[in-house]
Order: sequence, then structure tokens, then C-alpha cells
Amino acid sequence: MPRPQTVDTAQLDLFEAGTPPSAPRVPCATPPVLPASTLSQQPPLAPVTRAPAQADLVLPATFRHPRATHEARLNGHSVAYELRRARRKSIGFIVGSDGLVVSAPRWVGRGEVDAALQEKARWILAKLQEQDERARRLAQAKIDWRDGTTIPFLGESVIVVLDTRSTGAVLHTAPDTLPGVPRLTLHVGLPQSAAPEQIRDAVQSWLQRQAKRIFEERCRHFAAQLGVRMTRLSLSSATTRWGSAGADGAIRLHWRLVHFAMPTVDYVVAHELAHLREMNHSAAFWEVVRSVVPDYERARGSLRDDMLPVFD
Repeated sequence: MPRPQTVDTAQLDLFEAGTPPSAPRVPCATPPVLPASTLSQQPPLAPVTRAPAQADLVLPATFRHPRATHEARLNGHSVAYELRRARRKSIGFIVGSDGLVVSAPRWVGRGEVDAALQEKARWILAKLQEQDERARRLAQAKIDWRDGTTIPFLGESVIVVLDTRSTGAVLHTAPDTLPGVPRLTLHVGLPQSAAPEQIRDAVQSWLQRQAKRIFEERCRHFAAQLGVRMTRLSLSSATTRWGSAGADGAIRLHWRLVHFAMPTVDYVVAHELAHLREMNHSAAFWEVVRSVVPDYERARGSLRDDMLPVFD
């Protein structure tokens, strides 16, 4: 029987496929300073912070796909999965938000499917655990769109204030605040009776404008350092990658990168611009990235560890 092919959809891919060569970790550099013209009336950037490590989650004894058709016992756990028959040459596994889906050729018997499941049991359970953790984090990150809610911006918390005296959305910085109280407030020109969808749309619109402004400046900065030419920058809402680069010099960056501290934004920008010199993920490519972001491993790790906030 051909060896099973696995497809992992458990995490948001960082970019295209590729893993940098191993390298020792270096201390995080001080966030780059933007030109005064760009930072006029903007808050100073926050230092990089890493979330504390969490204890491993315990996978439920039973994990059931909502369209489950079969069930298997994997290392002491009951996993109910959806079995799909397809025109393919081997058995494949997909672990998504609903659970496990197994795709098998029509000619493969249940015994072979069961054997493949046992062979990949450790991988399947690990991905189910990741999905369980992802669901918990998504629930915790869910935004309650109302007056006084908080959103992340450049690594800091921003309090949303509904203020009919404001036009559009205006960011205010408090010179002095109590410990633990965010110093940034976003005054949105909406009444207290505004619907959650109105608040969400107004805040997202402001965030996207800030993302375009910041990304354009950082792209110009790193393009000059790398000696490459960016022909076009556009914002993305992709579900599978943070950024992409085209051979024609077009760069696409996920607008929600603006939630992260500046070193993470710079890593993604440098990563995509480096592709204009090396359209691959070879050792030479990672050296190009390192030439402008020496501690890129730390920023890359923050993208692996953190998750996009839920704004829907």
C-alpha cells in the first residue's frame, strides 16, 4: 500500500512553504525607529513581548467530527472521523477545525485505512490537540464590539471609545496612566447606540488605513537596504499566509499584521522583499533576511505562537 500522504491544515501558514536553517537565538533588537514624518502624532512603538508558555492541553477522551462516519481508537483516545472516498492513489489525512477527515481511494479496504490511522496516530492526536487549543484561544480572543472594548495595535492595547464629537476614528495618547491601564484610546465617531457591526467596520477601516501607511514606509525602508524594487503593495485578508511576493515586484501583506509589535511587522516585510532577490527558501534566502533583520527567528516565532484576533 502506498504510504499515507498527510495534509496539515491545523495552523495558519506563515508564508509559502519553507523553514529557515537552524541558527542560535540572538537577543531581540530594539524596534527600528520610523522617520519623524511617518511617526508624527503616533504613539511610540512597544517592545516585543512573548506570551507565557502554557501547559500542554489534555485532549478529550473522545473527539468527534460533526459529519463522522467511522470511529477509531488511537492511543487510548476515541476519534470519530469523516471518511471520504476519492479518486486518489493514497490515503490522506486532514485535521481542521471540525476534526479529522480521511480521504482514501475507492479500492482501499477498511483494514488498510485502520492500519494507516494507527501508523499516523501520534500525528493525528497532536493536530487534534492543536485544534482544541486553537478553538480555546479563538474564543478568548473574540472581540465584543462595544464602547470600552480593547484591540491590539502595534503590540499595544487600544481602548475603543464611542465619541460623536470625533470625525471618523482618531487615536489619542494619554501622557500618564495607571499601571496596567492602556495609554491609547481610539475615539470613533459613533453614538453609544451603534450596532456592533458598525463599530467593527469603523475600527477595521482605521486599522487597515494604518496598516497601509506603516507597511508602505517599512517596504520603502527595507527595499532600499536590500537593493530591490517593489512595484506595488496591497493589503491581504488571506486565510493561509501572512504575505506573498511576485516576481514582478508586487507585495501583498495581511492587514492584521498591524496588531503585532514593529519587529514582527519588519520581519514579514523583509521576508517578502527578500524574495525579490531569492524566489525560494534556500539558505541564501534566509541569509538575505538575516542581513536586514538579524534576529528574525524571534519574530518568526511570535507568528507561530500568536493567533490572529477574531474580528467577525
